[in-house]
Amino acid sequence: MKQQHPDRQECLRLLKEYGTPEHVIRHCMAVADTAVRIGRALNEHGYHLYLELIQAAALIHDIARVENEHWEKGYQMARNLGYNQEADIIRVHMNYSPFSPVEHVTETDLVCLGDRTVKEDEYVGLDRRMEYIIEKARKQGHPEAEKRILEKKQEARLLLDGIERTIGMTVDQLMEGGQTVI
Repeated sequence: MKQQHPDRQECLRLLKEYGTPEHVIRHCMAVADTAVRIGRALNEHGYHLYLELIQAAALIHDIARVENEHWEKGYQMARNLGYNQEADIIRVHMNYSPFSPVEHVTETDLVCLGDRTVKEDEYVGLDRRMEYIIEKARKQGHPEAEKRILEKKQEARLLLDGIERTIGMTVDQLMEGGQTVI
């Protein structure tokens, strides 16, 4: 039996009901837009990614972001609602590693890649987003985190390069234009 995934309207209702701040909701919407666009472009090149799962997981991936260990709290919330696939993606999104090669890309890869290319509520690309994360770690007194962040950036870069070869354009070009809604 195919699992039912919450649609966009249901995800937005869940975010509001959970008390997720507006700026976090806007971030989740931008991550969903990014991940779905990439998924759709890959599907146009022979992939079979489940866009409804990508959208739902991306929309609620930071539902508990203002809480400690928000990935675990979000996982539990989604699991309790029966959204097991979304829950599994939420649980790993902060420390997801390594990304799959493009030939084996998954919905989890795309949600996590979307999260690593969106700053606040805007797609900014991998380089700008990772620079922001490194600067944030420095300001919070964790300069040692830079090495790990750069390693994760390199893993994401390999997937991004594979996606761009596959779709015949950069993800920056793909992201130009209006919002994607499925």
